[in-house]
Amino acid sequence: MKGIVLLSGGMDSLVTTAIANKECNELFFLHLNYGQKTEVREMKSFDQIKEFYEYKDVLVVDVSYLQQIGGSSLTDDKMEVEDHCKSSGVPSSYVPFRNAHLVTIATSWAEVIKADRIYIGAVEEDSSGYPDCRESFYKALEKAIDLGTKDETNIKLRTPIIHKRKAEIIKLGAELGAPLEYSWSCYKNNEIACGKCDSCVLRINAFKEAGLKDPIPYEIKIDW
Repeated sequence: MKGIVLLSGGMDSLVTTAIANKECNELFFLHLNYGQKTEVREMKSFDQIKEFYEYKDVLVVDVSYLQQIGGSSLTDDKMEVEDHCKSSGVPSSYVPFRNAHLVTIATSWAEVIKADRIYIGAVEEDSSGYPDCRESFYKALEKAIDLGTKDETNIKLRTPIIHKRKAEIIKLGAELGAPLEYSWSCYKNNEIACGKCDSCVLRINAFKEAGLKDPIPYEIKIDW
């Protein structure tokens, strides 16, 4: 079984990698640089995680046109990454249709190397509420992949943590021996996590709920 893992370097992609490692004989890692503010730190996490697991090949792709398109506080220097707030709308950190770009690039690669599965660490139920993290979206994408590839191609789109809570994801990662200390979730900083952005707050709360101490440093004091 050959699997391509979309490995950003974040917590969800790390645990998805650990799952894929158990399910596949050969792992291939795909990482995208799209002009995000923490691009340097995410690349470091990607490098650390890929060296932790045995992999067949790696593909790092520059899709900085997403920065040119803009519309996200993760890529647009004129927009500030907001602190966590409990709003019902889609946060400014949403990168328009980003995950579709990820999956389509992975699909092209999968056809060439004859991979059986594409893994993405999307989370629908306990996340920031991005529209491209919905299960229905990935089911539709899988149908599109089937229609848009050669008849003999059979690629399954795997979203193994899509209905898990963040605390469950962390516990599963610990059980699978995933190097949690290598993952990076902060949307603002490349050295010490801010502890205030949406992604940081979700991560901190999840570690607390899981009864574990987060191994990465934060700018704010946290009572574990």
